[in-house]
Amino acid sequence: MSLTLELDYQYTTSVEKLWLALTDSSKLAKWVANIHTGQGMENDFKPVVGHRFQFRTQATEYWDGIIKGEVLIVEEPHRLSYTWESGEKHTVTWTLQDLGNGKVNLHLEQTGISNPQALAGAKYGWSKWCDGLEKLLA
Repeated sequence: MSLTLELDYQYTTSVEKLWLALTDSSKLAKWVANIHTGQGMENDFKPVVGHRFQFRTQATEYWDGIIKGEVLIVEEPHRLSYTWESGEKHTVTWTLQDLGNGKVNLHLEQTGISNPQALAGAKYGWSKWCDGLEKLLA
């Protein structure tokens, strides 16, 4: 069984500024943070198809603190997709749509989720991170 998470967020920003927040390693480190400590995750992300990257945070007794990925699609500034591997391997796809009047819709699709508990965890995590993204864009 494979489940899909889909979430939409609207931000008051430009498509270009939001794209930069999704693709710039230093900006990612500010909003993709350890949910328990709030500390940003260091990473070596680059928006280049085929680039392998890691997000790193403090390990726990349950997790090594590493998320691995590979960039699959870069269609600047409207679509970005990569694998997201931490225990199981998912695909994360971001789609940006300019709504006009300084508003942008950010659509998240995460596929390959194995069970309802993992789906709930992913929804919780992305919701927290996207709140941090909103603060970064303000």
